[in-house]
Amino acid sequence: MLKRTLLFLLLNFAALAIGGLFTGPGVQGDWYTGLAKAPWTPPGWVFGAAWTTIMLAFAPYMARLTGDPATRAGHVRWYAAQWVLNVAWNPLFFAAQAVLPALLTILALTVVVGRFLFAAPIRPWTWRLLVLPYFLWLCVAASLNAYIWWAN
Repeated sequence: MLKRTLLFLLLNFAALAIGGLFTGPGVQGDWYTGLAKAPWTPPGWVFGAAWTTIMLAFAPYMARLTGDPATRAGHVRWYAAQWVLNVAWNPLFFAAQAVLPALLTILALTVVVGRFLFAAPIRPWTWRLLVLPYFLWLCVAASLNAYIWWAN
């Protein structure tokens, strides 16, 4: 399980790094700073802390979930969908400034991660707690994205 955990750590942080390449000036950029943002928007440092925590927790969860060779391929496909959606959000939102497509992407990502939380066959159930921060953060992030789409 250690090798799979390390592999998922590498893949998770690669997704964040690739997404970061498309962020550009990001939260400091003129476009983003000029947007009407939700009153519950956290300070910038929270985003980095949240994503680091999420990816650290998601790696052992995925390692455990993919431990059974008979079901591994299906779980890896769901993981790949999650990975692509996660990476796609930054270029859509920051680089293309396409707020609605970014919102639809983060909503799809929330559904996929919700599947990991609520429907994946992982035992004992307490392993699901490792996905809970990801799901909750996506709910917050989707609400922030939706507010920007609605208010701007």
